[in-house]
Amino acid sequence: MGELKQVIVVRTDIKMGKGKLATQVAHAAVEAVLQCLEKKSCSEIIAEWRRQGQKKIVVKVKSLEELLNLKRIADELGINTVLIADAGLTQLPPGTITALGLGPAPAEIIDKVTGDLPLL
Repeated sequence: MGELKQVIVVRTDIKMGKGKLATQVAHAAVEAVLQCLEKKSCSEIIAEWRRQGQKKIVVKVKSLEELLNLKRIADELGINTVLIADAGLTQLPPGTITALGLGPAPAEIIDKVTGDLPLL
């Protein structure tokens, strides 16, 4: 199956405190795994990813447009994706899209989508 990883993409064009940012990344990581498990199509991938140490990488984009474009590309490649929209209880208006969770999936496929993005 090769190396597996999960990538979380975060928008930097919206102002979030460090705690809010960490929470959005956590939401994306957890939701992507839960969504994958619900589909039952990637339980083998989840099991192997866990055996490999649950590799996660957090990268950044500068706009919602860029984030949505990455989701479109990932969807076309068959990568599990989840968009995170904030509930609006603290720093952001309700529904603000903050992050995109990708995977877990083979690193070689995810890298086609996020491999050139800078680390957060």
